[in-house]
Amino acid sequence: MLVAEIFHSLQGEGELTGVPSVFVRASGCNLRCAWCDTPYASWNPEGEALAVARIIAAVEEHPATRHVVFTGGEPMIARDAAELAAAVKATGRHLTIETAATVAPAGIACDLASLSPKLLNSAPDAARHATWRRRHEATRWQPDVVRSWVDAYPYQFKFVVAREEDIEELETMLAALRRDIPRHKVLLMPEATTPETMRTRSAWLAEACKRGGYRYAHRLHLELYGNRRGT
Repeated sequence: MLVAEIFHSLQGEGELTGVPSVFVRASGCNLRCAWCDTPYASWNPEGEALAVARIIAAVEEHPATRHVVFTGGEPMIARDAAELAAAVKATGRHLTIETAATVAPAGIACDLASLSPKLLNSAPDAARHATWRRRHEATRWQPDVVRSWVDAYPYQFKFVVAREEDIEELETMLAALRRDIPRHKVLLMPEATTPETMRTRSAWLAEACKRGGYRYAHRLHLELYGNRRGT
């Protein structure tokens, strides 16, 4: 598996915000989000090819930490993803998989499916990245795949919101799933790569969450560490 980084930090997003976790970031992605904050794992994948046993050894360097986050890039396209997930579970740890939900789970071991379908705001620039724009738009939203995750695992939805019209779009997407998705399982995060932008957007997004019953999701790692690797 090509791994961009393995690091020990606090979960910065979602229902488990603040929980000490070991992050395994697979390198490689089938999307190209314009605002991606980990381009080294998506736009320009880099890293080291690691065997599952070596990854587990790195996880076990933190014996007090019982949560592991398998992330990316898109972890579900990583070679040996299912083997790694099973190995993490064999250690007795809680496993979160952070995915755009474009690849079906196919029975992968998972305690929390952190689903982040991409909105229109994610599309790469059409003039500069025409081929990736077409591929991204054809791939980013796959209701059948999302349903396969929702039906099989405890889940949360994390939507990256940049503008107020994004909320109407995500509501249309959720309705298309034809599932009873509780509003508190839908977390809205301000699109930002700096604490300053996050705070600017958080004011109106928090009010939108109050109106719609959604859960506002701050990005703790930005506040604590800024936009840098290994956090």
